[in-house]
Amino acid sequence: MTQRKEFLLLVMGDFIALNGAWLAFYWLRVDSGWFFFPRGPSDLTPALLPQSAIVIYLFWMVLFVFFGLYRPWYVRAPFDEIITILKTLGVGTILLSILIWWDPTHTLSPSANDPRVLGISYWFVTAIFCIGIRSLIRYGQRRLLESGVGTRPSLVIGDQEKAHDLAARVAHYPRLGYDVIGFVNPSSNGVSAGAASFTVEQRNGKRGHSPKVREIPHLGTTEDLEMLIDRHGIKEVLIALGSNEHEKLIDVIARASKSNAGLKIVPDLYDIVSGQARAREIYGFPLIDVNPVLLRPWEEAAKRTLDVGVSLLLIGLGSPILLATVLAVKLTSKGPLIYSQERVGRDGKRFRIYKFRSMFVNAEQAGPQWASKNDPRVTPLGRFLRKSHLDEVPQLWNVLKGDMSLVGPRPEREFFVRQLVEEIPYYNRRHRVRPGVTGLYQAMVDKYDENIDDVRQRVKYDLMYIESMSFRLDVKILFRTGYMMFRGKGQA
Repeated sequence: MTQRKEFLLLVMGDFIALNGAWLAFYWLRVDSGWFFFPRGPSDLTPALLPQSAIVIYLFWMVLFVFFGLYRPWYVRAPFDEIITILKTLGVGTILLSILIWWDPTHTLSPSANDPRVLGISYWFVTAIFCIGIRSLIRYGQRRLLESGVGTRPSLVIGDQEKAHDLAARVAHYPRLGYDVIGFVNPSSNGVSAGAASFTVEQRNGKRGHSPKVREIPHLGTTEDLEMLIDRHGIKEVLIALGSNEHEKLIDVIARASKSNAGLKIVPDLYDIVSGQARAREIYGFPLIDVNPVLLRPWEEAAKRTLDVGVSLLLIGLGSPILLATVLAVKLTSKGPLIYSQERVGRDGKRFRIYKFRSMFVNAEQAGPQWASKNDPRVTPLGRFLRKSHLDEVPQLWNVLKGDMSLVGPRPEREFFVRQLVEEIPYYNRRHRVRPGVTGLYQAMVDKYDENIDDVRQRVKYDLMYIESMSFRLDVKILFRTGYMMFRGKGQA
């Protein structure tokens, strides 16, 4: 099942659960007789149920996004999701208790409709519906994975003994969704002539059926890793290396980082990647997820809210300046007002970035070039636009579309990305997050890249940002960028 299908399924399931819970609570509150509710013209009536149900559903949808309940749950235990649902419903119920007067009626016995009892009752009813629907969805997903539907092609890296042990454990838990298609050795001399493959028992999802024996072939060495990931469409790389194999691990991470494949490491290597990995217990089978995106779900939702809110605010308040810039570009040089170019974004996806044109038409007839100080391709007005960063303003549209964020690593052209991936280890880790209109490097250094050494310096800042990502850091970078724009600092 793709992430998109999973998301839609969860949204539909939550729609049924939340509206069902609201109807059940209405019955409990009004018709069950457990609570005092005098009927009259001003009382809550069934005619108001659809409107109130929609408002309540939208409220919970926002909260579910903030708490990460629509993130993929491939490798998380069911109990973890249940706990997250209970916490989310707890916070939401408290907010509803503050925003809604649970008992607008005046009674002779206030204790009969204690708001705390009403709140706990609503939380309990909603929890039953949400957990019940989610459990059915997850059960269906697990059954599909155990049947081989929706699994992700995976590679195991390690010598034969360690690779066999890890592949066997993965095969014992088909619900993890890993389809191990082969193993790779960390060096060219890691396999003897008679050990080109091994077998594992794949547990069958159907009751009463004996395990299926699968052959796991040897596909090559880590020198072939990039080619193998591309050829077989590998989605996950499972690393089974010893704690004394630091250099091999770093080499594997560097090579795998050139793709969008996920990286999982056996637990005893946590000390090697401390600070850039998260350990998770998955169905009793622990692995370390090497993941540079360290934002918590609510921070990721808050970051996106900040992106949209600030972009709309800047477009609204800055419309006179934008209009003046449009006229100035049109009157001072020939060519289009907006310059667009294809860039590489999150997860390697291509998108078109927009800028106010700051160069002469056909400035790159000789091919892509690095920017330079006093670049002759830049128009006189373009120098001002670049120094004030006004040329970047149209990228607010990219932010609203979701291609970019206000803060993140600057996106690069595919022509340069192909070179930089070969030149700079871990360069592709930048593509694990949305690219930004501004970033830590731009806020601190504010210098265009003129050569590969400048890019190496920028990548250091980008990785520092990714490892330290937080909502607070984004706000600091935005204020710093605003200060630099106000002072007109920049390279023309």
